[in-house]
Amino acid sequence: MGMGDVDPVFIQAPEHRPKPSVILAEGIPLIDLSPINYHEEDTVSDPYAIKGLVEEIGRACKEWGFFQVINHGVPLDKRQRIEAAARNFFALSLEEKKKVRRDEINVLGYFEAEHTKNVRDWKEIYDFNVQEPTYIPPSVEPIDKDVIQFKWDNRWPQNPPEFREVSQEYAQEVEKLAHKLMELIALSLGMPAKTFRGFFKHHTSNIRLNHYPPCPYPHLALGLGRHKDTGVLTVLAQDDVGGLEVKRKSDGEWIRVKPIPNSYIINVGDMIQVWSNDAYESVEHRVMVNSEKERFSIPFFLKPALYTNVRPLDELVNEEKPPIYKPINWGEFRTSRLRSNFVKSNVENVQIYHFKVAK
Repeated sequence: MGMGDVDPVFIQAPEHRPKPSVILAEGIPLIDLSPINYHEEDTVSDPYAIKGLVEEIGRACKEWGFFQVINHGVPLDKRQRIEAAARNFFALSLEEKKKVRRDEINVLGYFEAEHTKNVRDWKEIYDFNVQEPTYIPPSVEPIDKDVIQFKWDNRWPQNPPEFREVSQEYAQEVEKLAHKLMELIALSLGMPAKTFRGFFKHHTSNIRLNHYPPCPYPHLALGLGRHKDTGVLTVLAQDDVGGLEVKRKSDGEWIRVKPIPNSYIINVGDMIQVWSNDAYESVEHRVMVNSEKERFSIPFFLKPALYTNVRPLDELVNEEKPPIYKPINWGEFRTSRLRSNFVKSNVENVQIYHFKVAK
């Protein structure tokens, strides 16, 4: 049975079968995904358990915009290998890392912050796309090669030698988890599980390796300033040092997310906020620096095809709840945001609220 085939009413469970549990870890919902029990793609072994899981996912998306997951199905060895590769890469000399440095034409690769007393974001990163190469701009589907201006290729370093292989293997696994979560989110909104699948045929998802060195000026810098994620869904692996903080919707307080071994931190992005017509909200978060320990994290950013026009889904709008947003072309939206990384401007980055329908 596929997730899209599960009746929203579901079957009555035996009394001895436990409901999926959700606990709070430093205030952030922790959700056990073991009820999914995927043996094959899109296979659900326990429809009743999925009903409870869907409800908890929906509640976490609505009340927090953030949650953690355990028993997620990503093999531990795949995660350990990419974490080791990241540590080995960032341990290389700056000269070696700069061989794969990003630029204004190709935004993939290595980037380092200038470690001075005036720096705000205290980190270095390496980005690679899950689907490669990425053609720019695929404005229509199918991609018209005659209108391609350029393409993004991943800039794979030669060292460490296993870097590319372990990165690609990990990407395949975490992408599967992201799509499972999108099915659960679709069900939580009362829609078929595969509602969002069509938006990711030529997806622009990427993985970022983050390294936050110890900061001697913790009062002057953040590992990453307060922001919201522009994409669809973020699946974050963090080490045991921690530092991620989430702005709680209920009172605006900043909540530190407690590191839990082999868990993933999930947060809703701007595009889910638009698709859900504000039912689920993208939430501000930031990363605090550590004066004594270095920190590593690996976020996977699920992003749609560049030609996707994101707008509130028809099933979620009516006369009482009209569309809140005008269509947003993801390619144009993302390109505008990326351009700001290289061109200093006094103009605010484009935000989804700029697309709100005037009342």
